[in-house]
Amino acid sequence: MGEPQETHFAFDFVPLQSPDQTRIFPFYENLKKGRLTTTRCKGCGATHWQPRVVCPDCNGDEMDWVDLPANGKLFAFTAVYAGAPLGMERDVPFVVAVVELDGAPMKVVARIDDAKYEDLKIGDPVRLKVHELADGRVWFRFVPT
Repeated sequence: MGEPQETHFAFDFVPLQSPDQTRIFPFYENLKKGRLTTTRCKGCGATHWQPRVVCPDCNGDEMDWVDLPANGKLFAFTAVYAGAPLGMERDVPFVVAVVELDGAPMKVVARIDDAKYEDLKIGDPVRLKVHELADGRVWFRFVPT
């Protein structure tokens, strides 16, 4: 999973991940197990990214957790050379991409680790990487395969 990193709490882009803090805590529990998941509405069957507690299609609030593919390909990408969010200044430059998940009807935005911008091209295959934060929380990224 890589080396844990610190993130400044006041400007944190990853929310607290316990059942007391968020209704999508299963997303984080699944991610800790190496599974990228989202929600599917039990009412209308719609699957959306990011995980939801209420379906934007039918306003239903009963959801199932479904697995998403751990593999995909680069749909679009860019590099961050300056103006990184607080807590990420030491990481510059880094790549951010839109990843088209294999066999899924959605795309996700994520950092791409272990790659330089100039070495990537549209369509390159990538796979899920669970990124651990120093405080035990997790987030997701992708790496080239």
